[in-house]
Amino acid sequence: MLCCIGDLVDDVAVYLTSDIAEASDTDVTIRRRRGGSAANVAVSAAASGAPSRFIGRVGSDLSGELLVAEIQCEGVDARVQREGRTGSIIVLVDGAGERSMLRDRGAAGELGPVDASWLEGVSWLHVPAYSLVDPPTSDSTREVISTLRGTGVPVSIDASSTTIINDYGVDRFLELVASHKPAVLFCNAEETAV
Repeated sequence: MLCCIGDLVDDVAVYLTSDIAEASDTDVTIRRRRGGSAANVAVSAAASGAPSRFIGRVGSDLSGELLVAEIQCEGVDARVQREGRTGSIIVLVDGAGERSMLRDRGAAGELGPVDASWLEGVSWLHVPAYSLVDPPTSDSTREVISTLRGTGVPVSIDASSTTIINDYGVDRFLELVASHKPAVLFCNAEETAV
């Protein structure tokens, strides 16, 4: 079973057809959808027929309930902690399709220790870099990696964002990734260049 540990948040995509009019109105198209790369990977795996699990934290609010129900309906075994408020990301999409994200991870950034029973049956662990750099989520994620690594479960890491790499520090980020000895490291062209 593929297990993804990370964020499950509300994405609010704002499609711009013109520049934003400062201190005035700008017509846009807005679409709400499930966000969080870990949750999205788990859903994609389930859609392809692979058993998948998501581990994360959402708020004890309606948004969190709806997001968890949605991924469960998509076939994902969701194991979540619930407290605080569910995170949101505003995704600004320009006319060329380039995305800029304004993130508020909310409860997703506050994952506590993971129940050992949630790791039963896991044969591959996938971790976005978002889950590795900021405590307490990073502490809990690193503990999961250590626990599963001890049982021979391979790990894949997604570099996730040039901002994360730059803010964490390139050398420090490379050391962090190397310390987890991933079987696979996913990077897009921009992340690879950094």
